[in-house]
Amino acid sequence: MIGLISATAAGAAARDRLAAAWPDRTRVYDGPVGDAVRRAFAECEQLVCFLATGAVVRLIAPLLADKASDPGVVCVDEGGRFAVSLVGGHGGGANELAREVGELLGAEPVVTTATDAVGVPGLDTLGLPVEGAVAAVSRALLDGEAVALHNESGWPLPPLPVTPEGPYGIRVTDRLVELSEQEVVLRPPSLVVGVGASKGAPAEEVWELIEGSLSEAGLSPKSVAELATVDAKAEEPGIVAAAGRLGVPLVTHSAEELAAVEVPNPSDAPLAAVGTPSVAEAAALVRGGELLVPKQKSAATPAMATCAVVRRPARGRLAVVGLGPGARDLLTPRAKAELQRASVLVGLDQYVDQIRDLLRPGTRVLESGLGAEEERARTAVEEARRGQAVALIGSGDAGVYAMASPALAEASDDIDVIGVPGVTAALAAAAILGAPLGHDHVSVSLSDLHTPWEVIERRVRAAAEADIVVTFYNPRSRGRDWQLPKALAILAEHREPATPVGVVRNASRPDESARLTTLAALDPATVDMMTVVTVGNTATRDIAGRMVTPRGYRWQEGAR
Repeated sequence: MIGLISATAAGAAARDRLAAAWPDRTRVYDGPVGDAVRRAFAECEQLVCFLATGAVVRLIAPLLADKASDPGVVCVDEGGRFAVSLVGGHGGGANELAREVGELLGAEPVVTTATDAVGVPGLDTLGLPVEGAVAAVSRALLDGEAVALHNESGWPLPPLPVTPEGPYGIRVTDRLVELSEQEVVLRPPSLVVGVGASKGAPAEEVWELIEGSLSEAGLSPKSVAELATVDAKAEEPGIVAAAGRLGVPLVTHSAEELAAVEVPNPSDAPLAAVGTPSVAEAAALVRGGELLVPKQKSAATPAMATCAVVRRPARGRLAVVGLGPGARDLLTPRAKAELQRASVLVGLDQYVDQIRDLLRPGTRVLESGLGAEEERARTAVEEARRGQAVALIGSGDAGVYAMASPALAEASDDIDVIGVPGVTAALAAAAILGAPLGHDHVSVSLSDLHTPWEVIERRVRAAAEADIVVTFYNPRSRGRDWQLPKALAILAEHREPATPVGVVRNASRPDESARLTTLAALDPATVDMMTVVTVGNTATRDIAGRMVTPRGYRWQEGAR
C-alpha cells in the first residue's frame, strides 16, 4: 500500500489525482502532517509526500531503522515539477515509484542513487539475495575498478561491468562460502528441497531437518527456490510452516507422478501411506537436477520427517517483449524492466532504435532488417540456450503478428520463456477512433507473404457473414495494392455503404493521423503499411465524430 500525505490545497489536488489513478494501491492519510507521516510509515510499504524534502527528512529521521525494511519515500514539490526518490530507492522501490508518479503527474523523476544515475545495475536490484561487502563492491563498479565475476551457477544476469580477474569480486553460487571484505555473493534460486512428513510432524522437527541438511551440505537456504512434496501433504502444518520460514512456495505433485521418478532410496512406508515409494527424493527430482543431499531422516525417535535437496541447472531466459505502438508512454513498466534485465537484445533495427536509450551499458544488441524474423527468433533462442538473459522485441504485442510465434516454434523446454504483453496497433487505433471494438471483433492481416490469399479471403468472408468488426493489419503496400479493395468488397456484400470505417496511420506516434469515413467512401489508395483500417459491423455508428460499436444491440434499436 502507498500512503499519500499532503499539507496544502495544491498538494491535496495532486494527491487526489494519484488516489484516483491508483485506487487499489493508495491510502490517503489526513490530519496533522506529523501524525499522518508516522502512521503511514508504520502501515505502508511506500509513501508519497506532497511536502518539501527538508520537512519530510525531519519527520521520518526518527523513524528510520533499516534500509531493508523501511518503506520507500517519494517527495513531490508544491508545483508538481519533481518527484524525488528520498529514501529506499532500491529496497523500498522509491526509484521506480518516483518514475511512476512522474509519468502520472507530469513531474520530472529525480533519482540520485549512484548506480541508477550511471546505468549500472544495483547489486540489490538483480532479483537475487545479496550478501557481503555490497557497498564496497558497488563503489568499485561505479569507480570503474576491476570487479571479477565468478558465476558458478551460470545463472543469467543483466550486463555488469566486470572482468575475469580483479581485487573485487561478485560470486554467484548456492554454496556457503567465505567472503573477503571486497566480495559479495548473489544467491540464485537453484535448490529444491523435497520434504516428506508423517501426519502431525512437529514444525520444529521439519524445520531443523531442512536447516541441518542444508548446513551440513554447505548450501545456503537463501538459494532454496521451493519446497516440494506429495499432494496428500499439501496442508501438513509442519511442511507449510517450513515453507513459510524459508519464504518460498510449497509445490505439490501427485503420487502417480512421484512414483514414476527413479530414486536411490525408495521405501515401502510412503508407498503404503500416500501411494509412492518416495516423497522427499522424488519431489525434489521430479523436474530433474542433481541430487546433492539424498534422503535424510529427522533426529527424533521415531523420525517423523524426511528431506532431500536437488540443484536444478541454470536455464537461459528469453523474454518476448511487446513494445507497444511506438509512443514511449505506451511502453509498459514490465517491458522496461525486461529490457534492463537483458544481457542480450534481439530485434528489428528500427525497433531497437526506439528503446536503445533504455538499455543498460554493456547490453549486447543483435539487430537485423525487415524480412529476417525467423533468423531473429533462432538467434534469440540460441542465445538463451547459452545461458543468457535475452529480450526479443516486437512492436505492439509480441504475440500478435510479431515475434512470439516464430520464437516459441524454435524454443523447447530447456529455457525459460516469459511473455511481456504490449498495446497492439488495433487497440491504439481503436482508442483514437472512439470505441469501435466495443463488441466482438477480429484482426486479419492482408499480407499474403506467409498466408495464401485463399485462406485470408475465407477468413474475411467468415467475419463478414458473422457481422464482426474487422481490423485489417498490413492492408496495402506498393507490391500488394489489390487485397484491400477485394476485402472491402467482401464486407460490402454484407454491410451497408454507410458502415463506419476508421483509418489510423502511425497510431500514437508524432505523425499520427486518423479519419472516420464509410465503407463506400474509403479510397484504398490512401492506405499504406503504416495504417490500421477498422471496419464496423451493422451496429457500429458515427456518434459525434467517434466510431462506436455498442456492447449490446438492444439500446440501438430505438435509435435506428
